[in-house]
Amino acid sequence: MPLAMNREVFITCAVTGSGATQDRSPHVPRSPAEIASSAIDAAKAGAAVVHCHVRDPETGAPSRDLSLYREVTDRIRASDVDVVLNLTAGMGGDLVLGSTEAPLPPGAGTDMIGAEARVAHIRDCLPEICTLDCGTMNFAEADYVMVNTPGMLRAMGTIMTELGVKPEIEAFDTGHLWFAKQLVEEGVLDGPALVQLCMGVPWGAPDDLNTFLAMVNAVPDDWTFSAFALGRHQMPYVAASVLAGGNVRVGLEDNLMLGRGVLATNARLVERAVSVIEGLGATVIGPEDVRRKLNLKKR
Repeated sequence: MPLAMNREVFITCAVTGSGATQDRSPHVPRSPAEIASSAIDAAKAGAAVVHCHVRDPETGAPSRDLSLYREVTDRIRASDVDVVLNLTAGMGGDLVLGSTEAPLPPGAGTDMIGAEARVAHIRDCLPEICTLDCGTMNFAEADYVMVNTPGMLRAMGTIMTELGVKPEIEAFDTGHLWFAKQLVEEGVLDGPALVQLCMGVPWGAPDDLNTFLAMVNAVPDDWTFSAFALGRHQMPYVAASVLAGGNVRVGLEDNLMLGRGVLATNARLVERAVSVIEGLGATVIGPEDVRRKLNLKKR
């Protein structure tokens, strides 16, 4: 396999996520003001795209509250910093089963809603990009399943396409890429597509390089891809993705540490990614270049 390094790289910063990290670092933003401020700081540090979830401002628990998404969106757009806004559409497909002997009815933490409800904030806020988790998988905890059926994905993808919002396909395994290509073939999603390769998320694709290259090789040549891995592998994957021809994602959603014993901020993680990318001889591109590359409509 010849080296096919990407020479013009954009950075996505995943600002806060929906994992239970809110009490593990004081830098994980909770309120809309904190999330927007952290996203703006990441953009100033070199991120062309900010990927945002929202949280309950009091507890830090993940939320689907439309007013929180609206406030984050308005605060980012009202700033004097240009950045491409990417909102999650991954909430609302959470299935927590009961015990192995009595899996039904579902347990506490289950949050299963319809396609229209899952993208209600996308319709309201109209970001330039939103995520589409392109498959169902066992997800870390013993009895939790991230549910994204083919029918649900077709319905959500159709709404995103009609709204003119570019889906970022979240691929946690090779089968997710397979189905993403089917969605483009069917016309549910427009091609060429945008893909985020999600490596090392239990129990999806492991973050070894053989698996990563298998994922990369499954991405059509005219698609744009980015990649990330979790925790201490976040920065090595900045280099790995650039060398494989892709773009990069960093941020507190995936990693809380800048180094051993040193808590990170989103801006510091972006700064570190910039140094890795430029150290490889590549250039970090900004939001206007990303819009041209991905044919985005600025909101």
